[in-house]
This record gives sequence, structure tokens and C-alpha cells, in this order.
Amino acid sequence: MQLLVRQVRWEAAGVVSLILVDPIGQDLPGWRPGAHIDLTVGDGSVRQYSLCGDPDDRKSYRIGVLREADGRGGSRFIHDRLRVGALIDVAGPRNHFPFDPPSRVRFVAGGIGITPLIPMIREAEYRGLDWKLTYGGRSRASMAFLDELDSSRVRVHAADEAGPIDLDTALGDPCQDTAVYTCGPGSLLDAIQERASSWPQGTLHLERFSAPPATVPVAGDVPFEVVAKRSGVTVTVPADGTILKALDDAGVSTLSSCSEGICGACETLVVEGRPDHRDHVLTEEEKAGGEYIMICVSRACTPRIVLDI
Repeated sequence: MQLLVRQVRWEAAGVVSLILVDPIGQDLPGWRPGAHIDLTVGDGSVRQYSLCGDPDDRKSYRIGVLREADGRGGSRFIHDRLRVGALIDVAGPRNHFPFDPPSRVRFVAGGIGITPLIPMIREAEYRGLDWKLTYGGRSRASMAFLDELDSSRVRVHAADEAGPIDLDTALGDPCQDTAVYTCGPGSLLDAIQERASSWPQGTLHLERFSAPPATVPVAGDVPFEVVAKRSGVTVTVPADGTILKALDDAGVSTLSSCSEGICGACETLVVEGRPDHRDHVLTEEEKAGGEYIMICVSRACTPRIVLDI
């Protein structure tokens, strides 16, 4: 769908928010906290941005965008070229970071990672949950949406004033009735994930901007066969290739974006065979179930895998 840019607003140093609406005022598809939309930017590439507005508002979407000088160009396009009145192609919403907490919630945000947490915090407040937020950034001037987080439950942690976030204080001792939701730079998420190794299963929920270093795969990098059932196409994925590229080369239309296994755009239903999951989207339970595969990075444990594509 094409949406109209209704508002562009500076939220912090290097961060703008966009309000997107339907050009003729129609309702937009609904969403829940944790969802993101895909924007087609610049040269036709696709980028994901978390929705940080009100899920009950069916007339507009709000996103926050950090200008990344060393990024792939999507944020520079939005900051430098996208203006009020422009039309932009949008897909979604999709949600691989759903909010379904127990009675206690601890939020930890790093920088622009605050965006998916804002709707979660609103819902936690509405539901009367015991929640707290630790929001870290380089400086207060770089931290977006501070004016919306004026609460005694919020601890703002600017690194130029107080150094790194004290994760022991931010997280406490999570137990069965506590969930941790976090988003931010890889170094922060890696540190939290390390602490979560001894927590009850299902305690930690995180969303990454980029893929962490690769872990040891279940299967080796050997060729395998992929059957695209709906397309009637069979391809061989080489040891140094991906399912996504093999299908694209064979003319099978696929949706993709990050090519790192972090966005979920290429999620595909598995009809037969066992995936070798190498993504950072599916939970451990979902990976064990083997129902879906991220074809940009994951491979097959079996010599042949059949996909619903």
C-alpha cells in the first residue's frame, strides 16, 4: 500500500518521527505492540521500522527513525529526502516481537530501541501491570520521546552523565512471573542475553537491529534440495548459497529485506523436511516446532525440504 507522509518531526538529535496516513483517509490495518512496518526507500530496498503510536488509532502510523551515517542508506533517505506530502510504499504491519507479559515487566531500551517499547508501556500501564523502564542513551539530547515517558517508573540513563546502564539494577532477579522486553544495540542485547542464560524459559523477549555473530549450525554447509511447492520449482542450494538466492535465481518471487535473519520478512511455511534455523526471529520453541523457516539465512538438516512458496 502507498501511504502519505502527514508529519515529520524532530524527536531528538538525529531522530525524526513520521506520521503516515492513507491518502484518502481510509482505515489502516490494525496492529498490536511490538509490530513493525516495511518501508520501500531510496533505491527500492526495504527497511523495517517499529510502530510507536497508538494501536487504537486506525487512521495513522507513527515510526521513529535514527539517522545512521554508517547504515545501508534507508535512514539517510528518510531524513534527507522524505517530506510532508510524499507517498511511500508500505507493507505490513507484521509482529515478531509480541507483547504478552505476566504480572511484572521490566523494559530496557537502548537509544532508538525505545520505539517498539512505547506501545508496550502504554498497554502495561492500562492493564495495571507492575512495570519499570530503564532507558539508556548517549545523552539526553539523543534520546527520543522522553516527553512521553514522564513517570516515576522510568529511569533515564544518559551515558555522558552516568556511564553504562547498570543491568543488575535494571533487571533485578527475574523469576517466573516476570518478563523482560528489550530492544537496542547489539552490545546491550548481548549483555542481557548473557544474564538471561539462567532465567526461567520465556522470560526474555528481545528485538535486534542487526544479527549477532553466527552460532554453530545444527547441520554443516552442504548442498540440499528445496521444493517450492506452490511454484512447482525445485532448486539445489549450494554449500555457500542461500535458499532465498536459489529461489530468486529460479524466478520464484520471494519477499526479503535484511538478509540477516532478524526482520522476519522472508518467513516461509515448511511443508516437509527439517530446517536448520540460523535466524534471530523465531523463539526456541518455534524453532523446535519446525513449522516456519527464514529463507535468507536458514538451511536444511534434511537432504530435501519442501516449502509453501
